Amino acid sequence: MNKTVVDRVGRTVTYDYPPKRIVSLCPGITDTLFALDLEAEIVGRTRFCIHPKGKVENVQAVAGTKDIKLEAIQDVRPDLIIVEKEENTKEIVEELEKHFPVYVAEVQSVDDAFRMIEDMGSLTDRVDAAARLITNIHEQFESLPKGTRKRVAYVIWRKPYMVVGKDTYINSLLEKMGFINPFVEANGRYPAVMAEDFKKAELDYVLLASEPFPFKEKHFKEFLDMIPDTEPILFDGEMFWYGPRMLDAARYFKRYLNI
Repeated sequence: MNKTVVDRVGRTVTYDYPPKRIVSLCPGITDTLFALDLEAEIVGRTRFCIHPKGKVENVQAVAGTKDIKLEAIQDVRPDLIIVEKEENTKEIVEELEKHFPVYVAEVQSVDDAFRMIEDMGSLTDRVDAAARLITNIHEQFESLPKGTRKRVAYVIWRKPYMVVGKDTYINSLLEKMGFINPFVEANGRYPAVMAEDFKKAELDYVLLASEPFPFKEKHFKEFLDMIPDTEPILFDGEMFWYGPRMLDAARYFKRYLNI
């Protein structure tokens, strides 16, 4: 049967319900769909969709997050395509909606991440599975470390340095752990910053993400030279993915954040 819903950017989407052939163009959402026992329904993904390992490899890669292979998507004949406002571009949505039903999700906070899981359950007839996943994540989040107002920067790029700013899931999770991110005052969600900005921020920690730029321990020295009183910490960027990775995040943070 047909079902009509309004997606998270206000678009009306009509599709066959429950969908039997789903393309997901967001890694965290692809991971979520697998967690909702939709392995048989997922027929397309991006090349950046790498979880859950051992299963996602069986799904054809039909796109990146910023580029698509339209013919490859047409070949898998989706009855629903799911994208995310930040991960994917407006141009991708406009092209795909000419051919297929496209649902746009939006995740900018921890609350949005829980809402996304709930939405995926509702979209795909997996309401109970989504509710269980949300409950399990909430239980894990009860053991999140408490940052006690420590000041942190989460660095995602080098040359130029780029950090996580306002209206992002990562910043929301940092704030949930009690950290202060001084770069929420900067313009943009992922502002470019200079060495002087790091110095002025009076940071307790600088978190160097493993993605999208692959920071390594060899990069510690440049930060220690720049801000010698700030502890650099190499961080697994996948622990800041929304979706099922949230189950592992609390344990990881508790282990690697010495607070």
